[in-house]
Amino acid sequence: MSGKIIYILEDEADVRALYERELKTHGFAITSFGTIAQFDAALAENEPDLCIIDLSLPDGDALTLLRDTLGNMDVPTIVVSGRGALGDRVLGLDFGADDYLVKPINTIELAARARSLLRRVEKASATTQNDRMEKVVFANWRADFSTLELTSPSGDTEQMSAADARLLRAFVSSPGKVLSRNRLMDLYAEDNDAFDRSIDAQVSRLRKKLQDTAKNPKLIRTVYGAGYVFTPKVCALT
Repeated sequence: MSGKIIYILEDEADVRALYERELKTHGFAITSFGTIAQFDAALAENEPDLCIIDLSLPDGDALTLLRDTLGNMDVPTIVVSGRGALGDRVLGLDFGADDYLVKPINTIELAARARSLLRRVEKASATTQNDRMEKVVFANWRADFSTLELTSPSGDTEQMSAADARLLRAFVSSPGKVLSRNRLMDLYAEDNDAFDRSIDAQVSRLRKKLQDTAKNPKLIRTVYGAGYVFTPKVCALT
């Protein structure tokens, strides 16, 4: 979650400070606002990864902002409000909030809710992207995830195991990005056929299939202390 951008809309300065302090300890980049006008102007300039908003602000009710602006932008949003009646909570969720917390709240829980929501969004995004990438080409290799076939630049085809295919799919879905070992595990933690070895062993096996080596990698590069990067350009086939 490090580096994820969170916008906070809360008119009470001391409350904003509490939220900021806790969220920053988890590596989030925080920008806070005290009015809807300030918040709206910032949204027009840059779209955050997550918003945490109060509803009752000095310059209006943020429900309209939630429905018309954040809803159209499809930005994940947590409402934190003193309006705790069932009708208020239902209305907030109906207007597009992904979560609704009633003040006073524990900032540790707020951070946990933010992390959980962002994980759900990332998994949904990865699933959608993966569904569009059943067949890909990279560095003259071809992978067909519908048949689990891997074809080399020389034209030789072999079957991938389900674990090899999941790992390769994770890499081709995020070329050029560092994927940590924990992230690679999290991407497919819900699969029934969990990895039967460590991620390092899985990567080593996949490298062998791709005729790649750890000492002179052309496809999967190790970033020491961080994880792995899939270096070639990936093209999806229709």
